[in-house]
Amino acid sequence: MSQFRTAVIGVGYLGRFHAQKYAQATGSRLIAVADATESARMRVAAETGARPVADYRELLGEVDAVSVVTPTPAHFQIAHDFLRAGAHVLVEKPITETAEQARMLIEAARKAGRVLQVGHLERFNPAVRAAEPCLRTPRFIECHRLAPYRERGTDVNVVLDLMIHDIDIVQAIVGSPIASLEAVGAPVFSDEIDIANARIRFENGCVANTTASRVSLKTERKLRLFEDDAYLSIDLQQRILTVIRKRAGEPSEGQLPVTIEEQSFEQGDALRAEIESFIDCAREGRPPVVTGEDGLRALETAIRITREVSAGKR
Repeated sequence: MSQFRTAVIGVGYLGRFHAQKYAQATGSRLIAVADATESARMRVAAETGARPVADYRELLGEVDAVSVVTPTPAHFQIAHDFLRAGAHVLVEKPITETAEQARMLIEAARKAGRVLQVGHLERFNPAVRAAEPCLRTPRFIECHRLAPYRERGTDVNVVLDLMIHDIDIVQAIVGSPIASLEAVGAPVFSDEIDIANARIRFENGCVANTTASRVSLKTERKLRLFEDDAYLSIDLQQRILTVIRKRAGEPSEGQLPVTIEEQSFEQGDALRAEIESFIDCAREGRPPVVTGEDGLRALETAIRITREVSAGKR
């Protein structure tokens, strides 16, 4: 197959960007965009040359791969319908509302022999990718993800909206089951949790402290990782990786006892990289960078944190 017939379901703020990337991506022919809101679908269709569709079900059996970029409550049904119809599916995070729904999607993808990828975009951040070879055995991880308040995204709490990105990265890095966690948080401007902090202890001894806020005056996305002989700082927003490592042997006179290496990366286009990786994996029949199982694992932890916060408030 020279080009996949692709479509985007849900072309609001983020879905519009998905459609633009599919229209540009090698190996993709964007044939349709679907959205119940006429103004949204007509605008994106005009921008990309795709066919506007009100009901996504018109596209079942007509496309090879889709992005599902609707509000979270609609993820399961739409993704499940397309998998059963034989399409590969990239579903935005969180994968679904419930863990049971996520497991059903994973099983549907397995039965259909199709790729199910979850849109944890930070995995395609070049600073994160560059840090992976530098990591050995993290002992402590600190994450801060802060953003100003916006109405968009408040259909889910801040744990499922923002913190889940760091949950996914941390669990991928640590690679160990969770032994225990504690969490606190509060609603501020919405009815949902707007600020939260979780302390996660893993069975291998690593501890992660994650903070997410959508009521901040500034925007910040940083990870700090501490090992026995090194400290790594990842600025996800500025795309800067700093590695400070204990110097081997005794330092010479005037030398610092550590080496400091800093790498800066161009802004690039993580969403395009994510979509092109998805298409390549679908074409070659290999597992995606972020699997359905990864999405389920992050969702289960986010739900657990949410419940812990809610229990604390009571």
